[in-house]
Amino acid sequence: MPPTVAQIIAPYEYQPENVERIAFRTVQPPITILEPNPVWPQRFEEVKERIQNALGEIVIDIAHSGSTSDATDEISYVKLLEEAGFQFLLREPKWHQHRFFVENWSGAYHVNLHVWGPDSPEVVRHRIFRDWLLRSPEDLQLYAKVKREAAEQSAIAGDSMMDYTQRKDKTIQDILGRAFRDMGYIQ
Repeated sequence: MPPTVAQIIAPYEYQPENVERIAFRTVQPPITILEPNPVWPQRFEEVKERIQNALGEIVIDIAHSGSTSDATDEISYVKLLEEAGFQFLLREPKWHQHRFFVENWSGAYHVNLHVWGPDSPEVVRHRIFRDWLLRSPEDLQLYAKVKREAAEQSAIAGDSMMDYTQRKDKTIQDILGRAFRDMGYIQ
């Protein structure tokens, strides 16, 4: 059953006690924000093909956020993704059965791979956010600015990736609010 509007607009609140750490990144790259690169769409297609080849029929969709038929059925996909070059870092069962992987650092590219079940409102939220940024140059610039500032502050403080992410949260919620209003989800 697809998520409801109420589920889609409900903000996510990070709760570290609900995270089950599987592993740590084998390489902790510095958080850097790069300018858009015209090769990224091709790179996405390469990664998408690698994931599709590894998982086959159990994949429902692969986008900037992917999903499998059952995120809790780790036996069906974790080993396959690891063999395809992804490291399983954590699971968040209380956040729509979220699983998180990173591409093994190759020095040239870095891929974050989120796995949710097909009915997760988070998949919809990520797509709404992406699509809104593509239609709203002002919010795209704002988000890029906040990402750069968060990366700089995290580098100075020696913070983790989660600290960097949390520095962006308010801006992400504000941008999503504008997107939700535009869609008629909220007033």
